[in-house]
Amino acid sequence: MTATADPALPTPPADLPRTVGELRAAGHRYRTVKQELRENLLARMREGSIRFPGIVGYDDTVLPEVERALLAGHDMVLLGERGQGKTRLIRSLVSLLDEWTPVIAGSELNEHPLHPISPAARRRAAEAGDDLPVGWLHRSMRYGEKLATPDTSVGDLIGDVDPIRVAEGRTLGDPETIHFGLVPRTNRGIFAVNELPDLAERIQVALLNVLEERDIQVRGYQLRLPLDLLLVASANPEDYTNRGRIITPLKDRFGAEIRTHYPVDLELELALVRQEAALVAPVPDHVLEVVVRFARAVRESPSVDARSGVSARFAIAAAETVAASALRRAGLVGEAEPVARVGDAVSVASTLRGKVEFESGEEGREIEILAHLLRTATAETFRDRLTGLDLSGFTSLVGDGAVIETGELVGAEELLRQVGTVPGLAKVLDRLDLGDAPTPGEAAAGIEFVLEGLHLTRRLAKDLTDDGRTRYGGRN
Repeated sequence: MTATADPALPTPPADLPRTVGELRAAGHRYRTVKQELRENLLARMREGSIRFPGIVGYDDTVLPEVERALLAGHDMVLLGERGQGKTRLIRSLVSLLDEWTPVIAGSELNEHPLHPISPAARRRAAEAGDDLPVGWLHRSMRYGEKLATPDTSVGDLIGDVDPIRVAEGRTLGDPETIHFGLVPRTNRGIFAVNELPDLAERIQVALLNVLEERDIQVRGYQLRLPLDLLLVASANPEDYTNRGRIITPLKDRFGAEIRTHYPVDLELELALVRQEAALVAPVPDHVLEVVVRFARAVRESPSVDARSGVSARFAIAAAETVAASALRRAGLVGEAEPVARVGDAVSVASTLRGKVEFESGEEGREIEILAHLLRTATAETFRDRLTGLDLSGFTSLVGDGAVIETGELVGAEELLRQVGTVPGLAKVLDRLDLGDAPTPGEAAAGIEFVLEGLHLTRRLAKDLTDDGRTRYGGRN
């Protein structure tokens, strides 16, 4: 059977050297991974180009520390609660590697043609000389990652003796008898261990030589393979600082410990949600702000277990749920261009409660707590966005016992027919950045936000019906 190239993998340019002789003639210079990262990082700094694509909210805090660690050539561990972008940050380091790097063709350890490390590769290099075949490895293939679990073995990370190779006559001390694990197979790249403290102690011990001496040990045999890689780990601070979860010598091997955090302000978290959320329907900025304020309120609530944290994925999933709720309404009532409204956020409390860990004394009150925090976030957004506007035109809509119905079974056109012409609506839509010529869905989103805000500030009454409708009318 003829092997075919993986169509998902980039194809090396045709003009790259294909032998060691051509590589030398092209003036190629061997660099270690850490030298490569350092020089490429400095080049991007001088150019003023993006150094960590897709990373939001760390420009003035975490990223300078990461850059110092890379410039120093330090292995590093990122400490932070769940959902703080640790893995995303680690994966972004790959972009600092050269796009293509030469390897000895067929080497399972990605050995450099000018710097072979295994006995077999050294023999090949000596025998072939300048004719040694050279392959090219894309930077996307120079990254390895392992989620630490209690059942992770030394064989998974480092390697194990291959009984078939031993049976073929090789001695146990021969590196060619080893079936290599993930770490040596990522030689000349970046290897990440997520949730490092979850590794059993004996597995942590196996990483000691990799970090310091840059060799590996398998079943008592020390293999002198000077691995060339950057090792990066992630961990929860509580687990990492608990001496029962991680051995002290391993902590000492990392050159840098960097603390991550949730977005420090509202705008940064909004930017993160806009970047990451896959929205199936438009979500206006004011609704997205309600969602983000809600996520931040949940994170800061004394009813929520602060040690587990509230992931940034919570806000992202909440925004996606709000958009899905708008799309569901469109399917039910036949809207052509659905736009999310603040009422669509109500479903978030029940849908996403499983993503939040509450304090033990709050059992049975989870939905109530989340619903309260959502109302608080809506009221804060209402005050921030619309304070100072004359909203009397909206309160007069429900005079003389009239009501306005909205909710998941009320489409935008129906809501607009109930409201008609409202004095002050244009200024509200302008404040909400909905433009001079909003679509019916956008106008309905603005109107519903005002009605809900007036209710939360005790200027309108509100009733919920059994069929999914919300009625605003009268005064609280």
